[in-house]
Amino acid sequence: MLHKKVALITGSTSGIGLGIARGFAAAGCDIVLNRFGNPDDIAALRANLADEFVIKVDYDGADMSRADEIEAMIKRTHANLGGLDILVNNAGIQHVAPVDEFPLDKWNAIIAINLSAAFHTIRAALPLMKTKRWGRIINVASAHALVASPYKSAYVAAKHGVAGLTKTVALEVAEQGITVNAICPGYVLTPLVAQQIPDTAKARGISEDEVKRTVLLAAQPTRQFVTVEQVAALSLFLAGEDAASITGAIIPIEGGWTAQ
Repeated sequence: MLHKKVALITGSTSGIGLGIARGFAAAGCDIVLNRFGNPDDIAALRANLADEFVIKVDYDGADMSRADEIEAMIKRTHANLGGLDILVNNAGIQHVAPVDEFPLDKWNAIIAINLSAAFHTIRAALPLMKTKRWGRIINVASAHALVASPYKSAYVAAKHGVAGLTKTVALEVAEQGITVNAICPGYVLTPLVAQQIPDTAKARGISEDEVKRTVLLAAQPTRQFVTVEQVAALSLFLAGEDAASITGAIIPIEGGWTAQ
């Protein structure tokens, strides 16, 4: 059903985004990767994915904090691959600090990349999906779209915003064959999570091992990190026909965190 669909995944040269891209590639989608990175590494990644899954793999290095570059990326995707069927908004950054010490530039960057970028991609992609009367928009939010944690004011605000954006757009396009959902992973041991561990340790005055044990996994009753593969599998399900009646949903995948 997804064979030869075109899927654009933002923030997809590593971590959760790459896992989702691999999942859609395995399902036969042509894919567009996006994120900053070493050009040689990205070229090798594109070639490996294309060879492994026998698909087309494009890349766009659009800066997700810039609306003009995002709009150009959507236009290039249409021009290069003939359309855009599946949009996965995954790009995100993080910074950890008390709110009264939170750097303004970090706040602005997190809101721009974690929230505003999803608005800009959706705004540009919807006309293409409406023409086909089919589309899937999957926003990778976070358990922090549902609950808060200290020292993450910008991230929590952005992810709560993604949840609201998801519901609003889902209602607007509900009769046009387009679904819009958000998935809310708990802690996945990606580079983004690994990078915030030292800052959290400093903010809380504890060791990095204690951060993993008493801060990260303490929130998840399973006491296990969510895997990239699990997030990719949920994304694939939401893109499939069996999920055609699921829209406007904010779906946790976080080991029971938000059940508490």
